[in-house]
Amino acid sequence: MNTKEILDYDKGHVWHPYASMRNPIPPYVVDSASGVHLRLADGRELIDGMSSWWAVVHGYNNAVMNEAVKLQLEKMSHVMFGGFTHEPAVSLAKRLVEITPKRLDKVFFCDSGSVSVEVAMKMALQYWRARGLKSKSRFATARGGYHGDTWNAMSVCDPVNGMHGLFTGALAPQFFAPRPFTRFGGTWDDSDFSPMRELLYSHRDEIAAVIIEPIVQGAGGMWFYHPKYLSLLREACDEMGILLILDEIATGFGRAGEMFAENYAGVEADIMCLGKALTGGYMSFAATIASDDVACTISDGEPGLFMHGPTFMANPLACAAANASLDLILNGDTIAKVRRIQGKLEEGLNPLISRNSVSDVRVLGAIGVVQTKEPVDIKGVQERLVECGVWLRPFGHLIYTMPAYISSDSDIEKICAAIGEALD
Repeated sequence: MNTKEILDYDKGHVWHPYASMRNPIPPYVVDSASGVHLRLADGRELIDGMSSWWAVVHGYNNAVMNEAVKLQLEKMSHVMFGGFTHEPAVSLAKRLVEITPKRLDKVFFCDSGSVSVEVAMKMALQYWRARGLKSKSRFATARGGYHGDTWNAMSVCDPVNGMHGLFTGALAPQFFAPRPFTRFGGTWDDSDFSPMRELLYSHRDEIAAVIIEPIVQGAGGMWFYHPKYLSLLREACDEMGILLILDEIATGFGRAGEMFAENYAGVEADIMCLGKALTGGYMSFAATIASDDVACTISDGEPGLFMHGPTFMANPLACAAANASLDLILNGDTIAKVRRIQGKLEEGLNPLISRNSVSDVRVLGAIGVVQTKEPVDIKGVQERLVECGVWLRPFGHLIYTMPAYISSDSDIEKICAAIGEALD
């Protein structure tokens, strides 16, 4: 198909994420990709400042990643995980147990980040049922969060300012505390945690778990909050007999400047969700990692097993990609690379706070955010960014970037300059 044929059929029949089938914003046709560059069908090249929704951390067409997938493909592309196991899955589980917090040592592989959240929530419910406490069947979280688009994941996303308000009344009702207001790097205010503590205390007999994105609230508003909030949350959950689920899908593997964002607070989850960078963006894949207490309690209760089993669980190709991604993350000075990117983002974005259209600028790790006073004209801003040779996907009042870890100083400078141009 030529480019026109692709676009014509796409417009009539292909439904894109968060898009209308009535006069949608025309997409750009990508022909190939290498490193941090996307090559469009018309020959233009764009720096991908989004690393394809934060996943392609090692860049496109990475030789190490390619070789790992090719070698696995020659052995087997897939085998059911019910009744079988295989080396790529066991090797990956071993490595995840080694690098995640000590209390997490039981690995459940999933299809995607949203599914890992579903699995974590099911684990929490089954845990309390195994302990004879069926009343603990709801979840608590902070406003401003985002945990995915599947059904139960939507129920713990921000119900007012999030993307799923349309489904209010159909989703299971959960408990929401105000968003943490003390920003990362700011002066801690004890009153910040009070509403969450009061909520947990008032409903401790109903709440199975708190689920929260540690330090960085992603698609719910790109907000970076103070680590003290997370440490107090861990203490409150322990005190009141509530599990803590940390959603590290976006922040895991160095994105926020630490291997896991919870490290800023020195806390450990009872259940952790991982995804995105896990496979370097090569395959849809995720993991839910639980403590021994969670796993054994579920296994000792009725019906004596965990009630979940995806068709593509522990897909060998995905496991091979994940193992290769971990090779690159663990042996490639990842944190140093991310902190270098942070410095360049601060250098390029912080001056934009002087613009009349800008209300805030914030940077943490390989995440840079410019918040505007008025909603972003997404179509117009994206067109201007593309003219500047950069791909970003703004939303709401935010123009933000999450570049690949292999991005050069020059790449980051171009991304920041393009954001400045787009603000004009």
